[in-house]
Amino acid sequence: MFGKRTNDGPGHAPQPKPAMAPAAAAAAVAPAPAQPAVPAVSVQQTPMRKDDPVVRKKASRDEAYYDTKSQVFSALIDTIDLSQLAKLDAESAREEIRDIVNDIITIKNIALSIAEQEELLDDICNDVLGYGPLEPLLARDDISDIMVNGAGRTYIEVAGKVLESEVRFRDNGQLLSICQRIVSQVGRRVDESSPICDARLPDGSRVNVIAPPLAIDGTALTIRKFKKDKLTLDQLVRFGAITPEGATILQIIGRVRCNVVISGGTGSGKTTLLNCLTAYIDLDERVITCEDSAELQLQQPHVVRLETRPPNIEGEGEITMRELVKNCLRMRPERIIVGEVRGPEVFDLLQAMNTGHDGSMGTIHSNSPRECLSRMESMIAMGGFSLPAKTVREIISGSVDIIIQAARLRDGSRRITHITEVMGMEGDVIITQDLMKYEILGEDAAGKIIGEHRSTGIGKPHFWDRARYFGEDKRLATALDSMEKMTS
Repeated sequence: MFGKRTNDGPGHAPQPKPAMAPAAAAAAVAPAPAQPAVPAVSVQQTPMRKDDPVVRKKASRDEAYYDTKSQVFSALIDTIDLSQLAKLDAESAREEIRDIVNDIITIKNIALSIAEQEELLDDICNDVLGYGPLEPLLARDDISDIMVNGAGRTYIEVAGKVLESEVRFRDNGQLLSICQRIVSQVGRRVDESSPICDARLPDGSRVNVIAPPLAIDGTALTIRKFKKDKLTLDQLVRFGAITPEGATILQIIGRVRCNVVISGGTGSGKTTLLNCLTAYIDLDERVITCEDSAELQLQQPHVVRLETRPPNIEGEGEITMRELVKNCLRMRPERIIVGEVRGPEVFDLLQAMNTGHDGSMGTIHSNSPRECLSRMESMIAMGGFSLPAKTVREIISGSVDIIIQAARLRDGSRRITHITEVMGMEGDVIITQDLMKYEILGEDAAGKIIGEHRSTGIGKPHFWDRARYFGEDKRLATALDSMEKMTS
């Protein structure tokens, strides 16, 4: 065991350094946070139960627990040599911290049961090496979002439902310290002078932090969890998000290089669906992705991933999404994937789609395919392009082939509600036609939405010739016929 032990003998506790506040000391720990051990992934999401370990363990905590933890934490920081700790791997560092904390508990004669002592040991190890109270939430694969509203209140989303968790932080100082540790790993910072920050965890989870003075009740932290095993179209079929025939049509759309925009609201599964479609890109295609926070998990070997950069503390050095999209056009892409289109970069993406980069894809926030088209038109206007409305619509209709609408229903389930083709222009209006729609029929006694995916009964889709060129016309015809028979 190592460390600068300062106790003067049995019965004498290590004397804490007054200058070292626990929160500041935790933020100063050098090693990268240990990856939480993720249990075996279960695709079936389970709702939070009242006897859930996260709830059961934390519910019994009171101020006395946090006072004890603060006392032990202060003694640990005074005792341990952080420079030596930084040289150890995560597991060895965790064992060393546990040994020292056990000694401190013995020396200070703190009365704890075995279960309470193990809980305290885990918490302190997580504070020093990981993300503190967030660790048990990050380790669960059935949680899709973690929302921290200040130190005293944390919410999670499980199976599409938002629930309050009993997890809380010691104080706002500890919460801000953990946020600073997260964002520093990707070269960013969050403090009073730079209170808004987007970042990501080592596993790819997306993080947003907004700190005081903008967040009045304490730092607000939002984490969109990154699933260890990404979902596939087959799994979406099992969940009822799409029918097998609809999934086949989506496979063909991804395979035959249709230009696709995935539309949907927050948490509707746009990125998940984009990941599913990219699985059908040929392995020999050069794909370039542009994202604000890298989330996409493309499995192809020839992928270049680009990420935007916010301005530094002097307000310089920002790289916007539009600059990334414009630059990737010079990188000989065959497909361009934009994680999320939010502004004038939509114009550059449309230009790319219209100039030989077939099969490009992106996502956009909107509530219907028709609204998606209007949103793209508005984004182009926001970019300061002084083009006639008809010209803008011609660019959109000539670039986008398919709009796929995703939605999260009121019972928390996610469905693909439309597969819509963009046909072209008729006068000043963009013409679309639905290949498939999801219709809500009612709900059961448990409040679950009952509905079904229905074919709109069209003959050949607009991309039929493209499907025939890629040899997918027979499979497409079979899927359309089967879907129409089921509807009738």
